[in-house]
Amino acid sequence: MNALPTVPLGGSGLHVTRLMFGAAPIAGLFAPVAEDRALATLEAAWAAGIRAFDTAPHYGAGLSEHRLGAFLARRPRDEYVLCTKVGRLLLPAPVDAADVETDGAEIFCEAPRVARARDYSRDGVLASLERSLERLGLDRIDIALIHDPDDHSREALDCAYPALAELRSQGVLGAVGVGMNQAAMLEWFLPRADLDCVLVAGRYTLLDQQAAVALFPECMRRGVAVLAGGVFNSGVLADPVPGARYDYEAAPPGVLDRAQRISAVCARHGIAIGAAALQFTLRHPAVTAAVVGARSPREITDDAGYLAAPVPGTLFDELAAEGLIP
Repeated sequence: MNALPTVPLGGSGLHVTRLMFGAAPIAGLFAPVAEDRALATLEAAWAAGIRAFDTAPHYGAGLSEHRLGAFLARRPRDEYVLCTKVGRLLLPAPVDAADVETDGAEIFCEAPRVARARDYSRDGVLASLERSLERLGLDRIDIALIHDPDDHSREALDCAYPALAELRSQGVLGAVGVGMNQAAMLEWFLPRADLDCVLVAGRYTLLDQQAAVALFPECMRRGVAVLAGGVFNSGVLADPVPGARYDYEAAPPGVLDRAQRISAVCARHGIAIGAAALQFTLRHPAVTAAVVGARSPREITDDAGYLAAPVPGTLFDELAAEGLIP
């Protein structure tokens, strides 16, 4: 299949498909994923026309980059856009340490035993990119994002960002941005750094529209592209059954109930809740692309189908009338 239509990534000169493949799940997010299944999932994403891929050293302690790189190495380099992140260095775990600092690693199953060290310094950024290229086995990265600098905003701005901006000016990187699970700090970065894009996860969905209040208008005003991750809020907006996850944890009863009510409205229209969730996010004029993770060929094929599904505006009108979305 040919690639999906592409859209400009801000003013960077890069173009991305409206769906980007999020490569955290193939690194064992929440449950182990066998090597052959991970590669089959990537094959399905490519067959569906996806040509933009997002990964990070944090995902499976490098496993995501290894698997994604092995797949992309067999594809023409000018046919896809690759994004990875900086801010967490992977270090050998002390052999005599009973516990290793996880920094969120506990949600990845069967990841290699390494230590993660937050490092937003210039040297840390350069080392991170060099090691990412080694794991990927590729010659360049297109987009570099400063990853989760929630408690490191000043160092990220004063050290990590200038290092990335310098690489961008040299043509080593095509675009620079910040990726987080919150909207407020992304908004803080905008007037302080010349960003091409931001990746905001889980903050513009059918269940949470925080990013639309101030972040999205400011991105539109500045011409900064928005990559929207977590459009299913960790799964509850794909299949709102008991035990479904919301923001990486079990969905609270109130959230699950609301998702089920949204699903009931979708069912009356003959629309899968996943299709409504994806298209709700992409309907916002600030959103350039949605980053969707998958751990199986079926999941990514479903996501591509959600993109193509005819979702009537009356569905969102009914959700608003029932007080389920603004």
